[in-house]
Amino acid sequence: MVSTYRNLPSVDKLLRDERAAGLLAEHTRKAVVEALRAALNDARAAIACGGDVPAIDAIIKAAAERVRKRAEMSLRRAVNGTGIIIHTGLGRAALSEAARRAVAEVAGGHSTLEIDIKSGKRGSRQDHVTKILTELTGAEAALVVNNNAAAVILAVNTIARNMEVVISRGQLVEIGGSFRLPEIIERAGAALVEVGTTNRTRISDYANAISENTGLLLRCHTSNFKITGFAEEVAIDELVELGRKAGVPVMDDLGSGALVDVSLFGLEREPLVQESVRAGAGIVTFSGDKLLGASQAGILAGMAEYIDKCRANPLARAVRVDKLTLAALEATLRVYRDGDPVTDIPVLAAIARPLADVEKQARLLARRINALRIEGLHAEVIETLSETGGGSLPGQCIQSRAVALKSARLSAEDLGRHFREFDPPIFGRIARDTFLLDVRTIDPKDEPAVVGCAASC
Repeated sequence: MVSTYRNLPSVDKLLRDERAAGLLAEHTRKAVVEALRAALNDARAAIACGGDVPAIDAIIKAAAERVRKRAEMSLRRAVNGTGIIIHTGLGRAALSEAARRAVAEVAGGHSTLEIDIKSGKRGSRQDHVTKILTELTGAEAALVVNNNAAAVILAVNTIARNMEVVISRGQLVEIGGSFRLPEIIERAGAALVEVGTTNRTRISDYANAISENTGLLLRCHTSNFKITGFAEEVAIDELVELGRKAGVPVMDDLGSGALVDVSLFGLEREPLVQESVRAGAGIVTFSGDKLLGASQAGILAGMAEYIDKCRANPLARAVRVDKLTLAALEATLRVYRDGDPVTDIPVLAAIARPLADVEKQARLLARRINALRIEGLHAEVIETLSETGGGSLPGQCIQSRAVALKSARLSAEDLGRHFREFDPPIFGRIARDTFLLDVRTIDPKDEPAVVGCAASC
């Protein structure tokens, strides 16, 4: 056995082999050496189990695969063929071209994050976005933190710490990661007072719950689920009027945070941020990476007296945003202010895209795949439904078209795995034992990757 191990080449010998030259040209010597050592360890383990000494070519190939996987980024670009437009697992909102350029420019070196160009003195990172946010929403002031849950906890802690927060029982939502609104309110240092029932809450329920210890009336838009049938909830303007009479501030947590009326595209109407501001809510909170179509952020907009207090809260430092988030958000907001968001912001473009365009893209993609003439692989266009996703517009679907792939050699699960393991990873969904690629969420520039993956089936 010892003599068998001696037949294995040394690391030095492998490094001198011309077949390793390509690895050394593409990767660092350290990475190649570690990969070769790992491949030799695998060879020794195989010999110990009765295997033969592998050829040098096989060892170098094994090392090449190891070094390739090691060099591959874990967080990387992917192709979304799931039909879920705001896919949390795939990074939620795809950024606009303007936002991607802004991020790349700021990431490329130093930036004007917290400095005033005119005076040369220290400035606020919030200044890059607050003016545009107030222009778009009509709010007196605005503040950006790292996500909407942070926005809610900051606002509640600032306005209602050691006091009571009154909210409808039907709005006690659970967000992603099993985080629940009652727990967030508790961690913010406030006491929760539930009013009404799961399906029906009236303005009198809020009024009867108000006491001298009431610090906040909170409305939470159920953006990730929907109650239908025998249901009733209080409109934001009614709640604001009650709060004005009682001297209690009102907060409206909109969650998905739309600035554009999606009913224009055949979907049910989603409450707009500017409507809640106009109704008089003291603070309106919403996400940046859902229907807004920007980077992950939590946005607070509303009356200056409340926003300024939130800004002064020490928690604001703990949940502040970084320069890349702000770059993407500013660029996205500028599209809303100065450009055409329905055309230039991918989330809205995907929602508004005419079915005829989707079908045309699907048929072209199916033809390109079938033209490969891969034995046993067939593509056809089928009717399907896309979803907004990301905790937005629950229960609403958009007519779409998918390329359905079937293989005589691979099951639907195997096809899904094959596409996910491609570079870039391509994600679809499986329905009725068929692998589907919904083209509503596939950027046309990613089609060559889809065809290339199909060619390797």
